[in-house]
Amino acid sequence: MAERILLYKRYERFWHWSQAALVLTMLATGFEVHGSYHLLGFYKAVRVHTLAAWALLTLWAFTIFWQFTTGEWRQYVPTLARVGAMARYYAFGIFTGAAHPYHKTAAHKHNPLQRLTYLVLLAVVSPLIWGSGLLYLLRAFWPRIGLDAWLSLESVAWAHTAGAFLMLCFVIVHVYLTTTGHTVFAHIKTMITGWEEVPDEGAGR
Repeated sequence: MAERILLYKRYERFWHWSQAALVLTMLATGFEVHGSYHLLGFYKAVRVHTLAAWALLTLWAFTIFWQFTTGEWRQYVPTLARVGAMARYYAFGIFTGAAHPYHKTAAHKHNPLQRLTYLVLLAVVSPLIWGSGLLYLLRAFWPRIGLDAWLSLESVAWAHTAGAFLMLCFVIVHVYLTTTGHTVFAHIKTMITGWEEVPDEGAGR
């Protein structure tokens, strides 16, 4: 038996899809700026990339405010409980029809492995991307604060590119995992409607 619960609120769905669109835009334009391909042209790609970056920072500001005023930030507190079980499930169990070791609830939407992944994303990948990106944007001010004496534009560009590849890896894995529900599009449907069917016995912690 399963019960239908409202898992994702309206604002959660809004910021998730808005963030996805902006991240994909930044990846596409960023790799064009890097010279990987040519579509918009260098200068237009730079403008679109920069606008998307500021839009994403604005979205994050509103989302952080929403997370803390609603208490949803607790969804991302990392835990090591059942991390091993989740890793074994994704490595082997998912291919043998094993039962999912974690059941979502409105109070606990992310499994332990997801929480650790988001921690790495917030603590490592995001600072690398945003730190290098802001340094790149503020290149004209380096001489005023002495940064040009020990920091090169090339090293900042490589750091930004490394962060972009890490983010691309996250996006690929994230999209793949959306297909691992009881149907291929079940998780995607949930993120569109907000509703998900979950087993009514037991609760994930």
